[in-house]
Amino acid sequence: MATINAQLSLVSTDLLTDSLSVVTSANLRKAESSSGLDQVRMGRNEIPTGTSFDLLDATTAAIDKANKVYISNLSTDESYFIIVVIDAKVIGRLYAGDWMFIPWNCDDDTHDLEVTAHTGTNTIEWACFHEGETLLTQGD
Repeated sequence: MATINAQLSLVSTDLLTDSLSVVTSANLRKAESSSGLDQVRMGRNEIPTGTSFDLLDATTAAIDKANKVYISNLSTDESYFIIVVIDAKVIGRLYAGDWMFIPWNCDDDTHDLEVTAHTGTNTIEWACFHEGETLLTQGD
């Protein structure tokens, strides 16, 4: 059985008057279960300026399942960024070097996870940890 553990560590010595150090972790589990997530899809894409596509297509088969998504913008030019959209709603921008890790709710097939390169050709790495459902990506 798969065991996937996500860990986040935030450390700063000059953010506040005192130093900040937060470390947390979680085992990624299936919905309503103590079993670990057992499927992963991952990839690396170059996204030219103005290009928009569904990175992950929501499917009705994934309704009420556990899906965790990681996206990292590997670009090094600080003016480059991608826009991340779910169900036609912008959830944020990932500038060069930024990353995100979120639960992804596929409660209907309109909740595709879309990315758009706003400035420059951005290279992203991504992974979707999920519950054994077939989640389609660009090119599938």
